[in-house]
Amino acid sequence: MKGVILAGGLGTRLQPLTRVTNKHLLPVYDKPMIFYPVHTLVEAGLTEIMVITGGQSAGDFMRLLGDGSRFDGVHFSYAYQEKEGGIPDALRLARGFAAGGPVAVILGDNFFQGSVRTAVEMFRHGSLCTDGAKIFLKKVLNPRDFGVAEVRDGRVIGIVEKPKEPKSDLAVTGLYLYDNKVFDICDGLTPSGRGELEVTDVNNRYIGDRTMEYEVVDGWWADCGSFEALLRTNILVAKDMGIVI
Repeated sequence: MKGVILAGGLGTRLQPLTRVTNKHLLPVYDKPMIFYPVHTLVEAGLTEIMVITGGQSAGDFMRLLGDGSRFDGVHFSYAYQEKEGGIPDALRLARGFAAGGPVAVILGDNFFQGSVRTAVEMFRHGSLCTDGAKIFLKKVLNPRDFGVAEVRDGRVIGIVEKPKEPKSDLAVTGLYLYDNKVFDICDGLTPSGRGELEVTDVNNRYIGDRTMEYEVVDGWWADCGSFEALLRTNILVAKDMGIVI
């Protein structure tokens, strides 16, 4: 299994911080944001990772991460997304990199306090590796702000993006495990009303095929899509490192 970090986007909600750099290069406590999803994948046992980015800061990722040797045996590859087209549009750039195998996909602004190694290992050695997917869920206080999974009898039966009437408090985090069929699924999507391909449509396709599993993550989970979320994540990371705030 190979890892893919999606680190494109304009980060418009974080302007002016993102006016001259990519959001995923901003600091979170004492490291660039991109280091944290790298750590999540590496800790899960993945050593081949592709970083997909775009905009004017693409070269900065290469200067920062290099070939991966500073990350204890990791090898980085890079791809460039020409324009904003959504998560599935970016993921399609990793088709050749995946080389017919499964992929672990993580959004570059997602933080997981707990390890996902066991879940990733189970996926890698189970039947879903060649015929299915797994998503990671977390209970949240404000489900209207996220894609929300409805779970029944141990199965995910549907995901609705930012619902007005959430059917659960389980948010879909930005970590996904997919078999290689995900690339064909992405190719068959049509843009949503905002003109982009949506990862919720990818996940609902697997749900419709009854080949989707889920895991509720341990510890806290955070993303950095807003100033408030960025501040909160900085505080959570600092506290985990024993910093008194």
